[in-house]
Amino acid sequence: MEVKDSNGNLLAEGDSVTITKDLKVKGIAQALKRGTVIKNIRLTNSPAEIEGKAGGTVLVIKTEFLKKA
Repeated sequence: MEVKDSNGNLLAEGDSVTITKDLKVKGIAQALKRGTVIKNIRLTNSPAEIEGKAGGTVLVIKTEFLKKA
């Protein structure tokens, strides 16, 4: 299963990614701002989603809003 970012780059376990759009997240007081770096990502069973830690919380984020850092 290949997991790709919004630019078509392959993502792997442990990569760092950057958020390309401000995202509102339930359970977090502030939105995730564009340009936020998420380090040490984990792949999920879905090729359209990754797991990463942002704001002290583990989140599942769609790859369409990410680019490889």
